[in-house]
Amino acid sequence: MKRSVILVGGLALAMAWAVAPLLAAEPDQTAPAAPPAMEQPAQPATPAAMPDGAAAAPEYNPLGAKACMRCHDETEAYPVLSILKTPHAVAGDPRTPFAAHACETCHGASPQHMEAPAKGQKRIPPTNVFRGPDASPVAQRNAVCLDCHQSGLRMNWQGSQHQSNDIACTNCHTIHTQKDPVLVKISQPPVCFTCHAEQRADSLRQSHHPIREGKVVCSDCHNPHGGPGPKLLKEVSVNDLCYTCHMEKRGPFLFEHQPVREDCTNCHTPHGSSQARLLKERMPYLCQDCHGNGSHNGAPFAGQNLPNANLSLNANGQLQVPQFQINAKSCASCHSQVHGSNSPAGLFFTR
Repeated sequence: MKRSVILVGGLALAMAWAVAPLLAAEPDQTAPAAPPAMEQPAQPATPAAMPDGAAAAPEYNPLGAKACMRCHDETEAYPVLSILKTPHAVAGDPRTPFAAHACETCHGASPQHMEAPAKGQKRIPPTNVFRGPDASPVAQRNAVCLDCHQSGLRMNWQGSQHQSNDIACTNCHTIHTQKDPVLVKISQPPVCFTCHAEQRADSLRQSHHPIREGKVVCSDCHNPHGGPGPKLLKEVSVNDLCYTCHMEKRGPFLFEHQPVREDCTNCHTPHGSSQARLLKERMPYLCQDCHGNGSHNGAPFAGQNLPNANLSLNANGQLQVPQFQINAKSCASCHSQVHGSNSPAGLFFTR
């Protein structure tokens, strides 16, 4: 009996030691609750610091082209409504400027231009200006165009003659028109002739490519954005370019005429000539630039050694030269195959 009392008392003491920490951790239910802390007003978030040298995000006008057209209508000095008829203004095409920020895609975000100027002050121009006295630097203007137009025919622009001479895209192209004049055959040459006055004078000569007639244009031979050949040619050499139209002159021939194989411009001038067939000078002068000491007499109008000349003496006993030998096809009367011959008897290009 005494042993049972001792065991019960030990168990009760052990339970008391185990429960004591739990009772100490519970708050006193009878103690008054502490007043709730006052809520602090929300503080605005501090903007993240911009890294050194980083520019803030551009502020594009949410109205897009509508904001520009409030002023730039058909009565303004610089109307822009005609651009809505061009491929640049197809908003449904993600490749076009109007699919992004409309006018500001090219002219740059220009909140300073949207603000009304102070009385007597000039309105601040847009970020990118392509024409006029406030035009941006050439490199800045071209960078805007090349952001989209940098492949295909424009891939050789960097390092080309036009790029090296600080020619801007807008010197030749007109964007705010339904049809860019430089892309129309009949109106392209006048754009090129604005700078290339010498070629314009040549095109007005008697013998010329049909440029004035609108059948051939400058870009048929030249790539103004740069090309693999000299003089902005579309081909790697003058001959390769000429052969694109004059294929019968390509050869190969059994008998080659070396100046012809070397360069067509040895005999022809491509932009226009006072002589027939775009020749640089009339025959036989042209031929005698190289053949001055041939089997025939070297004098330009001498024909006494030509075959079948039917020479005769006049009343004064002087040698009479038939006029057809002088004024007709001259050397080409016999040497007709000057570009090359495949005849076994064509050593001298006679046929």
